[in-house]
Amino acid sequence: MSKTLRRVGPPLLLLAPSLLLLAVFVYGLIAANFQMSFTDNHTAAQATGQAPTVNVWFDNYIALLATDAFQHSLLNLLLFTAVFLVGTMAMGFGWAWLLEKPVKGEGFFRSIYLFPMAVSFVASGVVWRWLLNSNQDAQASGLNRLFQIIGLDFLQNNWWNNVTVGIAAIAIPAIWQLSGYVMALFLAGFRGIPEELREAARMDGASELQLYRHVLFPQLSPVALSALIIIGHMSLKSFDLIMSISKPANYQTKVPAVDMYVFKSSFDYANAAAVGAILLVIVAAVIIPYLIHTHREEKR
Repeated sequence: MSKTLRRVGPPLLLLAPSLLLLAVFVYGLIAANFQMSFTDNHTAAQATGQAPTVNVWFDNYIALLATDAFQHSLLNLLLFTAVFLVGTMAMGFGWAWLLEKPVKGEGFFRSIYLFPMAVSFVASGVVWRWLLNSNQDAQASGLNRLFQIIGLDFLQNNWWNNVTVGIAAIAIPAIWQLSGYVMALFLAGFRGIPEELREAARMDGASELQLYRHVLFPQLSPVALSALIIIGHMSLKSFDLIMSISKPANYQTKVPAVDMYVFKSSFDYANAAAVGAILLVIVAAVIIPYLIHTHREEKR
């Protein structure tokens, strides 16, 4: 017993502060959030303890998922995530493919593509709010004015003010900001492929297209999966960019994270917690299969 304590004790003591903080401020708060979501805490009086609360269990979840407004938020989240994922992956991979072979000025272009990552979503959102201005024709500004100048008036539109697909316009600045990160991931993947594989494929008579399709691209599948998971879970939690371009009251750009903010601001803590729990479940549904897959790959 003493030998076991001497062997295990010091590592546990070193990990204890981190484990304690994790238990209290991550899992403890998650448990508290779920507990709040099971109550009828919907008013300021209840939030401040002046009125009693009772457990209603899953009633808040059922009521939320049954409302057209929250269903619209979920559809917006799905559309935003789809456009964000496809655009970021396509642009990031395209830039990495262009820079995969050393070219003159590669460092300059790589820095240009990565620079948007250094800008906060709030700061870029202020700029993109002007660029995505919905005014058209004589009052046009931002991108609509640019389309006028270059003779592409038919491309003018109301951007994020469109009730049906307005949230997709907000994915444009998100793509601009994070495609450089995806490029860096794919570029590192390209550079990590041994040169011997390329030479062996060429010696076997493979064309450049076959080389990429049958040799290089399969080697990049772990990088692509990692990029999908990282970008996917970031899009599911998007809040600051949407808030800096639009407003909480705008129906066309509502997503669950914005709903959670609106509920919390109106002292509806129970519904705010329920939305947070729903988001947690959605993110977990994306992350947990990836973690299981990664664990199995490491055991091989």
